[in-house]
Amino acid sequence: MKALGRHILAEIYDCDPNVLNDRDLIEEIMVKAALEAGAEVREVAFHKFSPQGVSGVVVISESHLTVHTWPELGYAAVDVFTCGDKVNPWDACNYIAEKFKANHMTASEVKRGVFEKPVKVVNF
Repeated sequence: MKALGRHILAEIYDCDPNVLNDRDLIEEIMVKAALEAGAEVREVAFHKFSPQGVSGVVVISESHLTVHTWPELGYAAVDVFTCGDKVNPWDACNYIAEKFKANHMTASEVKRGVFEKPVKVVNF
């Protein structure tokens, strides 16, 4: 059974708070993570919160990478969703955890777009 995409949900802990609070550095890491995984970057949007924290998205041809950081907790929530066989989302997650100087990451993979039987469309 083939899935349309793979979605990694990563909980990244014990990170360097200075990295997690640096909007420009987070953007650079997320873009490089997409490229390291073999993705084609399309658009990028990041925001620095006051007094701390960064959220952002890297839109790739194959789907997206997102991040939200809590520097005060040394924690980052990261999603990497890729479609097709060209990009390995685990490569991006591992790269991000390394660059965030994380001591711990838990992650799970969800298969997206798995059709086991014909889909019946219901109009509402």
